[in-house]
Amino acid sequence: MIAIAITLYFGVRGLITTRIGTAYHNAVRVIDLEKSADIFVEPRLQRAVISHGWLAEALGSVYIYGHWPVLIATLLWLLIRHRDTYPKFRNAMLLSGAVGLVIFAVFPVAPPRFLTAYGFVDTVTDRIPAYRVLQPPGFTNQYAAVPSLHFGWNLLMGIAVASVGTHWILRVFGWVMPILMFAAIVLTANHYILDGVLGGVLALLGLLAAFRLSRRRPAVRGHPSGQRSSRVESPW
Repeated sequence: MIAIAITLYFGVRGLITTRIGTAYHNAVRVIDLEKSADIFVEPRLQRAVISHGWLAEALGSVYIYGHWPVLIATLLWLLIRHRDTYPKFRNAMLLSGAVGLVIFAVFPVAPPRFLTAYGFVDTVTDRIPAYRVLQPPGFTNQYAAVPSLHFGWNLLMGIAVASVGTHWILRVFGWVMPILMFAAIVLTANHYILDGVLGGVLALLGLLAAFRLSRRRPAVRGHPSGQRSSRVESPW
């Protein structure tokens, strides 16, 4: 499944390279939509953050180190310690990712950091050297701003940790981490507020679908009563 997902991702990435002009046009459409909703505040907020260099670096670190390292660590933790819960969140990522790939192909969007005329600044590339190691531009789709699976998948991991974590520190981390990531994707000029919201909604819909699919599967072997061993029966 992972190999298929990677193949599809690079296939979509190849399609986008011929539609860069469309991606910039769509980015302006997203900005215009935010202006009409009176929520286009990203440049003003980012200027406030940049005036405090330490805060800009902290948010950049959250953006980089709080994504793939957290996703991989959480999935491994679920696989080893909570094997009955792991498939639900894995499937939620795959389902939301599949829908996201379709949107990326149909509606490519340039991220805010490319639209410097609006006052955006790419603070991650400027301040976090690990950016090109953990998320090398040559292996990522640079025009996949909408929806933000960067936030959506972190939201899924936060729900997983908060749901099955047995220590209060884990549960607090599960609640706080997605909030910090939402702030990071917006205030580092990597995503718009709107696509952060859309990424979260898409991830939650994927989780809902994954839970419904799990309920249709037969009882887990070793549980004569027919009840599953998962502690998590609903994402809410």
